[in-house]
Amino acid sequence: MAQRRQRWRHTGGALATAGVMVCVCAGAAGCSGSGAAAEDARGADDAVGLLRQAPDRLEAGGSSKARTAMEMATGGTRVTIRGEGVYDFRRRLGELRVMLPQDPAGRGEHRPITELLAPGALFMKNRGAGVPADKWVRVETAQVSDGNLVTGGATDPFAAAEVLRGTRTATYVGRTEVAGTPVRHYRGTADLAAAARSAVVPADRDALRAAARGFATALVPFDVYLDDGGRIRKIRHRFSFVNRQKKGAVAVASTTLLYDFGVPVAVRLPRSADIYDGRIAE
Repeated sequence: MAQRRQRWRHTGGALATAGVMVCVCAGAAGCSGSGAAAEDARGADDAVGLLRQAPDRLEAGGSSKARTAMEMATGGTRVTIRGEGVYDFRRRLGELRVMLPQDPAGRGEHRPITELLAPGALFMKNRGAGVPADKWVRVETAQVSDGNLVTGGATDPFAAAEVLRGTRTATYVGRTEVAGTPVRHYRGTADLAAAARSAVVPADRDALRAAARGFATALVPFDVYLDDGGRIRKIRHRFSFVNRQKKGAVAVASTTLLYDFGVPVAVRLPRSADIYDGRIAE
């Protein structure tokens, strides 16, 4: 197992550096009465404290459907990866189908990658060349330099929320809508090292510590939209990691949209016999 993890660190990071993409969901401005205005005033006064509690609000919500997107410009080409699935915030388990874009040569679309998200681990099926069709690839999130915030082409929805535990600055922007739901829009910056110290689950702490060390900067700008129950409906992070080949920083935008709270989620993790133990092609 240790050898497999080591091989992943040397070869499997290609998915993170080969592409990651964005999905931007615009909201229309909404109007509010005096009660909502009073709540908005309180939210503006304590934006930092409110956002640090956002992961707990998601856990109370139980589960939801999720859409994810990542965007990165590399070599003059803008790459976009999209995902869709479900997530159980209490058990920290989720399943996403991630769609890779066409390659630069214009060949056909890749098969969707099935990703299972679990505390401390990411499982991927249809990972790519060299992996049998019936096998899963396992990635230890604390062993990759970004803590799996971008490695799989999708940010784990709860990890996206956990970043907010490290909120340093936050500004209340105003009321709007996301997918027809009234929300409050906040903009700020989070510190990954501080988020790691505040994370409740040890596996989350380890992954966020890895991200704090591995990114070009531990400070993460974000925009987040909370519904009236304080739950995240949309969150967008802007990560920056080092491209060692080009000796510069690469900006990655990751957007997560959450909806249909309370949806049933049934995630079954692979057996050990179903996990690939060979070398992974880049």
